[in-house]
Amino acid sequence: MSDRLLAAGAVVGTDGADAVLVRDGVIAAVGRAADLDRGAVPVERHDGVVCPALTDAHLHPTGYAAALHRPTLALAADFDEVAAVLADAAAGQPPGTAVTGMRLDDEHLAEGRLPDRTLLDRAVPDRPVLVVRTCGHIAVANTAALEAAGVGPDTPDPAGGIVDRDPAGVPTGVLRETAVELVSGAIAALSPPMSGDDVAVAAASLASLGLASVGGIVDVREGCFAGAGSELDTLIDAAPRLPIRVGALVVAHTPAELEAAAARLDAAGPRVRFLGLKAFADGSLGGHTAAMREPFSDRPDRTGTHRLDPEWGHRMATTALRLGGRVAVHAIGDAAVGRVLDLMERLIDEGADPAMLRVEHASVLGPGDAGRFARLGVTAVVQPSFLTSEAGWLQTRVGPERLAATYAFRTLADAGVPLAGSSDCPVEPPHPLWGMAAARDRAGVVPEQALTAREALDLFTGWAARAIGERRDLAEGAPADLAVLDRDPLAASPDGLRAAGVRATYVDGEPVAFPGIPAWPG
Repeated sequence: MSDRLLAAGAVVGTDGADAVLVRDGVIAAVGRAADLDRGAVPVERHDGVVCPALTDAHLHPTGYAAALHRPTLALAADFDEVAAVLADAAAGQPPGTAVTGMRLDDEHLAEGRLPDRTLLDRAVPDRPVLVVRTCGHIAVANTAALEAAGVGPDTPDPAGGIVDRDPAGVPTGVLRETAVELVSGAIAALSPPMSGDDVAVAAASLASLGLASVGGIVDVREGCFAGAGSELDTLIDAAPRLPIRVGALVVAHTPAELEAAAARLDAAGPRVRFLGLKAFADGSLGGHTAAMREPFSDRPDRTGTHRLDPEWGHRMATTALRLGGRVAVHAIGDAAVGRVLDLMERLIDEGADPAMLRVEHASVLGPGDAGRFARLGVTAVVQPSFLTSEAGWLQTRVGPERLAATYAFRTLADAGVPLAGSSDCPVEPPHPLWGMAAARDRAGVVPEQALTAREALDLFTGWAARAIGERRDLAEGAPADLAVLDRDPLAASPDGLRAAGVRATYVDGEPVAFPGIPAWPG
């Protein structure tokens, strides 16, 4: 490590400071460059504002890499365009390989619904195709993919999943929640693999957004986004070349799998470590699979899907805690949030440190949930950018009564709930500044639930870092994880944050080279 003085136009949140002195990878002093520059260390001058480096507490590293490299359906306007993208992708791949498309969003298609296997068959008749909805909780398979997985009329729905069927009982190709795994696992060997190099380059792209560390979700198997190979293996392969830190939250199926993953991660290198367990209690609002206490307002026949078996969850959680890891459980619907808080309360009663417990999303709160979060001291890991994507249909989905309790950041903050910000990328773009902007203006959805500029910055700096066991501030002795922005994030408007740029990112006091590729496709 080399010592350096970072001088800029200002240091965020200080009274007149414009420089940070870095020594042995930590902050030695913050003040005026004229006072700190004594000729003993190199001076690096930037046009911008120094702030703590940014953190995303919940991001899928391999899924993000896949979003940069796999065919995207995000811009498809209708079924014809979906078919054209898939046909083009198949034409560019070797014969016999499977095609995996990402970021399908039926809310933006002219037909207003998911395609089925017949459309995918017309687009790509000669090989397996799996198209993943933008939420990662629903996928559509063509006939070849269903046949490769042995999924037919007699295939039962797996626990926590649904195989959609036509009136004759024949699978339509639409797979919900754990049913996706039936096909994704079967075609993984046919899918072009994501490499460790792909993940390392993607991580450098994250650094170009000001991120110095992330809570990275990795599946010991193929995962819900990449569609090829073990996400855990890919991250470990990337570990020696990662320019930022990844605390890995592991999707595992047995305590033995979790134990083995923890040992491998902690041996992988200085910028990768085992952070804990990631489990699922339900699905998504967009896919009508979030577990709700009352039916969806636009689908009165559905209350979503429960995925968490309480006893399995308890075994896995106690294993993670014994290994020194955290417990992070996905819960979007109010019924799922309540069930996960039940699990967290049981763990706390058995001696768990509440700081090691996280609820991912906590999108829709039931009565009293905010107070219960606060009483327990459990962290809510929230995704403000969900509001940007869901603003057009959110009230239709949850109804006006529940809308005020959806993405209720102000309610949670005022109750004293520990919060942490994230993108859940590739569900949303990984831009933390965009997340800050959405936390403040909420895309116009229930504006009284907005956070202040200071809270929005904390959400993606100190608060997010706390959720992954790190420190992120500008005090003497803090890690020298720093970002230089082209404007003051506390003074910028939400739209100004969306237009903001990152001049430099430092991890442990060392600058990260940006890869020069777009950080988000389309």
